[in-house]
Amino acid sequence: MKTRSPLLPIFLIVLVDILGYTIVLPLLGFYAERFGASAFVATLLVSVYAFCSLISSPILGRLSDRFGRRRLLLISQAGTCVGFLVLGVADALWLVFLGRILDGVTAGNLTIAQAYISDNTEAKNRSKAFAVIGIAFGIGFMFGPLISGQLSKLGLHAPFLAAAGLSMLSMACTYFLLPKESAKAAVASDDAAPLPAGRRPSAFDWQTYAEYLKRPGVGNLMLQFFLFSFAFSCFTGNFALFAERRFGWGPDQVGYLFAVSGFLGIILQGGLIGRLVKKFGEPSLAVAGFAAAAIAYAVLGLAHTLTVLGVSVLFSAFGNGVLRPVVTSRITQAVGRHEQGAALGVAQSLGSIAMTLAPPTGGLLINHLLLTEWGILAAVVAALGLIAALVGRRIMSTEAVEAAASAQATIKK
Repeated sequence: MKTRSPLLPIFLIVLVDILGYTIVLPLLGFYAERFGASAFVATLLVSVYAFCSLISSPILGRLSDRFGRRRLLLISQAGTCVGFLVLGVADALWLVFLGRILDGVTAGNLTIAQAYISDNTEAKNRSKAFAVIGIAFGIGFMFGPLISGQLSKLGLHAPFLAAAGLSMLSMACTYFLLPKESAKAAVASDDAAPLPAGRRPSAFDWQTYAEYLKRPGVGNLMLQFFLFSFAFSCFTGNFALFAERRFGWGPDQVGYLFAVSGFLGIILQGGLIGRLVKKFGEPSLAVAGFAAAAIAYAVLGLAHTLTVLGVSVLFSAFGNGVLRPVVTSRITQAVGRHEQGAALGVAQSLGSIAMTLAPPTGGLLINHLLLTEWGILAAVVAALGLIAALVGRRIMSTEAVEAAASAQATIKK
């Protein structure tokens, strides 16, 4: 009997989660300012979520290794739902922060979904499989902000209550669509494996982090993921406040821009990513992705017209649409199958660190109306990612040459 592919239910689960997230994303800055927050304090709403996620995600990931992906997904989604409900009924800034904290301490949906995909796909198909999450991001970024902009006309509380409803729907998808038998840990022997194999590191397990970061190929990929996450978080966490000051935009206009970016992401990851990987290879695509992202952010910082802003969106959609699935896939392929949970946990923690640091850094610049400098900051970080990707590609080429030489020497013997 043919096993049913897990990609469809995972896609639906992630899609509904991302819809809820993207409904909230364009509003957080405006919402915080409603309670008297400065641009810097408003961006801390993203950081406090990311910091809580940094602590909780490895714990939830390890629990999912032991007790099953499905069960922990339900717990994580329930926390997200409660967090959105608190945001929806908030009448003071501290309640807004409480809602983000509750969501953060139960965060782990994406990590667990990635682990689920890694459990159930072969290495050669993994970029395409991880692109499923990218497609969900694209659809979420297309429709979530549009929904947010329209619901905000009913009051800024309304989108948060809608996001809570979507979280309930996501829980229903997990409960009814994700097979119970798939809740088992991917590799039964993981519990017996020594660190760093198998077990997900905690937020302060420095020995495990050092183990991965010291590996020439893996450490380079972790750096790429961190730099991508920092630049992307700077963009998503600060764009609404940037657009308000540069263009006088509100939730409607911000929602439209995210929608266009999401639509372009769907086109890229829905049909092109697999072909691009086959034609150019993942290392070259990572180089192209970082180059496009650096151009996008630099152009964004200089944008004063919609035309220039549109050029930035085009480059950003390609760069970010390529980088997430490609770098994630390469991380899982650079380690043994029994290490994938640990490697993804390290990558997710690095992403949370980036998400903690980037928005307030950008928020300080925006608070002082250094809007061009904000775009340049993200561009410089993406350019550092480009350098890391170039170095990583050279490392892979060197390893391939050495492996071929070793094989040839063995044949001669």
